[in-house]
Amino acid sequence: MTIDGIKLGILQRVLTDYRVPFFDYLAGQFPAGVQIAAGEARPEEQIVPGQPKVCGFHAVRNIHVLKGGMYLCQQVGVIEWLETWQPDALIVEANPRYLATPQIVRWMHQRNRPVIGWGLGVPGGGTFRSNLRLAFIKQFDALLTYSRAGRSQYAETGIRTESVFVAPNAAAFRPVGAAPVHRVSFENSPAVVIFVGRLQARKRVDLLLQACSQLEPDIQPGLAIVGDGPERDALQALAGQIYPKAEFTGDLRGADLDDRFRAADLFVLPGTGGLALQQALSFALPAIAAEGDGTQMDLVRLDNGWLVKPGDLESLKSALRQALGNPLDLMIKGHESFRIVRDEVNMECMAQAFEEAVWYALERSKA
Repeated sequence: MTIDGIKLGILQRVLTDYRVPFFDYLAGQFPAGVQIAAGEARPEEQIVPGQPKVCGFHAVRNIHVLKGGMYLCQQVGVIEWLETWQPDALIVEANPRYLATPQIVRWMHQRNRPVIGWGLGVPGGGTFRSNLRLAFIKQFDALLTYSRAGRSQYAETGIRTESVFVAPNAAAFRPVGAAPVHRVSFENSPAVVIFVGRLQARKRVDLLLQACSQLEPDIQPGLAIVGDGPERDALQALAGQIYPKAEFTGDLRGADLDDRFRAADLFVLPGTGGLALQQALSFALPAIAAEGDGTQMDLVRLDNGWLVKPGDLESLKSALRQALGNPLDLMIKGHESFRIVRDEVNMECMAQAFEEAVWYALERSKA
């Protein structure tokens, strides 16, 4: 079987709108078809669902159990979808909180079809919970992870390195043409810092507001907070008290978001996650990011930005002072950001890793 004849299935807890361009692009690499199965998010998550145009979509039912650190999800209707779609290979989220996964893996393996886990890595430690997670991970025929740190974590547990594929977390395609040009002086107007993401507690936008408010007045930036979410009202109230210069734009997409990136001088991700980081780099923006799951370390380096300690106000303030005090250095770092996205971290590279993982898993299942 060639890759042209492979039908690929992808199971997600939910299909978010920001993932649709990637899945539609991936579908173009598998002519026999790609189909996504996913359920609905909890209302309080305020996740915008996606509508694919190229790949297929099948709705399953999510039963959400408990909340917070005890959250579990049971997905109903997945086996029926597999029986209908009959994928040659399946990609699932490598998250033991999703209770249907072992049954799904058994169904595929009984038919000698591989299952690829897509995850962040494996937390360290020899606890009972870690051992359960390891047993869960070892059922997959190959693994996809966002970062080199994730691959190292898998390798440290004894999983073969050749079965782990790094698919850099990307929301933008490889940029074409020259890098966007940004200012080399803030004499006429202050620098503009931009944050893009869902406004939820783990993003730590509150820390960014505090850090900006405690900077020296002559380097305090304009601050554009792009996004929406459950913390928006609280963050706006906080900004009104300590940093009224902050502008809350709401959720922006397409050309409106692109214009905001072009008008900015620095991207800051003070908390965890953040697919917008890669987008920002594609607009030749330097970045400040909190060290998180390892993906930030692949995107933000000394040559294009600053990594700061998670939740550390002083670390964030120090990085902002360095960045905003040297606009020429910002522009130089921004050019390196553009190069990273052009050459290393883009949706084309991400799709290639998915293809390689599928091919590896299929060959392994034959053996």
